[in-house]
Amino acid sequence: MTDEAGPWLVVGLGNPGREYANNRHNVGFMVADLLAARLGATFGRHRRAVAEVAEGRLGFGGPKLVLLKPLTYMNLSGGPVAGTAQFLKIPPTRVIAVHDELDIPYGQVRVKFGGGEGGHNGLRSMSKSLGTKDYARVRFGVGRPPGRQDPADFVLSDFSAAERKELEFLVDRAADVVESVVVKGVEPTQNLYHGG
Repeated sequence: MTDEAGPWLVVGLGNPGREYANNRHNVGFMVADLLAARLGATFGRHRRAVAEVAEGRLGFGGPKLVLLKPLTYMNLSGGPVAGTAQFLKIPPTRVIAVHDELDIPYGQVRVKFGGGEGGHNGLRSMSKSLGTKDYARVRFGVGRPPGRQDPADFVLSDFSAAERKELEFLVDRAADVVESVVVKGVEPTQNLYHGG
């Protein structure tokens, strides 16, 4: 049963740099930052991966979380993820990717295990580098772009003023979903959070 005590790798997907900080595409970083604050952990540059890493436990004696923010651009996220997972001997089944999702309306957070990448370059890079699609995803709905706006431009733009009013609450909810996946598993978390 030693696997039960093994760490979880929670990957916040985003792009490094201040100009991207508030983009829809960077919501994974926002959730990772909140989780670090909850754990009382601080991100530091990882010496073996092009990434920032924070570590802590969920509650006293609880599961260990390794939070990772790749410092490569989104389409190269898989390298730091796979490198860290291999170094820490974390299997893909204990990896959780937190990312923006165009196919889910803004205001909804969903979780799934495995499946396709839906055109998301960060997920595509992770699946390729990990050699599998069998890892959990916490999907933060950003909705579809208005009118004929290019989806790539849309996710690389900041949340609207109206969206920002709810953003803090939704990032908080996404962090709750990550914790629930670690403690309860994917299916119980779907039953808890997919009602709305």
